[in-house]
Amino acid sequence: MAKLNVNGKIIDVEAAGDTPLLWVIREQIGLTGTKYGCGVAQCGACTVHIDGVATRSCALPLDSVTVEQKIVTIEGLSPDGTHPVQQAWIKHDVPQCGFCQSGMIMATAALLQANPKATEADIAAEITNICRCGTYARVKTAILDVVAGGTLGRG
Repeated sequence: MAKLNVNGKIIDVEAAGDTPLLWVIREQIGLTGTKYGCGVAQCGACTVHIDGVATRSCALPLDSVTVEQKIVTIEGLSPDGTHPVQQAWIKHDVPQCGFCQSGMIMATAALLQANPKATEADIAAEITNICRCGTYARVKTAILDVVAGGTLGRG
């Protein structure tokens, strides 16, 4: 039995230590906003925050996470959808199919928490999530809108 701190709650989970954190989050805990895309930590659909750092959960074994580490999923970023990044996504109609978007939002929120004045170069370097629909221009526009508006602290 392992204990995880997910979205501010300590949760007991029962899974093998080599089980990817993604599957524990989705199957054991029941938080399905974090998506399975590639299984090799390349696409970013599975991105969560661990102690504020964007982390791809599909390739991270359960036994490498401790109860002291704070895991935040898309459901915990802002339960009412008022995080500035979520609001920018809505404003700029970013999602097309939407499958990758929770991972994109989590990667963006971590970037802007660490670097609220991110530049286009910072965005290109840090937001490496893959979107099969190609919404990258809208993603960049939404991120730059949050940067310009200085709204990160309100979420």
